[in-house]
Amino acid sequence: MSIGHCYVTEVGSAPYVALPPTGAQASPQSLHRLARVRRQQGVSRQTVASRLRIGVEEVRRQESEGSDLPLSTLYAWREILDVPIAELLVEPSDDLPSPILMRSRLVRLMKTVRTTLDKAKQDSVRWLVQTMINQLVEIMPELSEVGVWNVGGRQRRRSELGVAAERRLATDMFVDKDDDDYTRFASYMGDER
Repeated sequence: MSIGHCYVTEVGSAPYVALPPTGAQASPQSLHRLARVRRQQGVSRQTVASRLRIGVEEVRRQESEGSDLPLSTLYAWREILDVPIAELLVEPSDDLPSPILMRSRLVRLMKTVRTTLDKAKQDSVRWLVQTMINQLVEIMPELSEVGVWNVGGRQRRRSELGVAAERRLATDMFVDKDDDDYTRFASYMGDER
């Protein structure tokens, strides 16, 4: 709590500083705009979780505007979202400056155009798409570095197992080592713990 959450009232003739009631929390300060930029870039939480090698719940926690993230985490998000780091940080004046919003839209458009060029089979379509790329680069030269949309492959069916099913688990993971039965079993197997 900061001094800004206190207020002064008059009690008798002396000023009195009142604190907010116990348990009252100040609204969290907005530190970043990861969720907003992620949505603008068209990237799912699942994709972010996969690329950061964390769970979706952790992505949600990190996206919370009040979460205080290390700079290394913000740089990892920057790589995934393919935006400048400044775009992820909150500016004090307004939500999203129009140049940043425009850049975000142009990057998405360029990703779509590059993906279209990558998939196009007809020469006339490829020529038209290449013309669009050239025009977009004229508008914003940094777009020449933008690649195609990342495609992670197909989604697994319910009958298929993921990578997690291939991982080996420790044999004592679900066992209470203080249990007498476990101790006898471990000594029988030659595992002295």
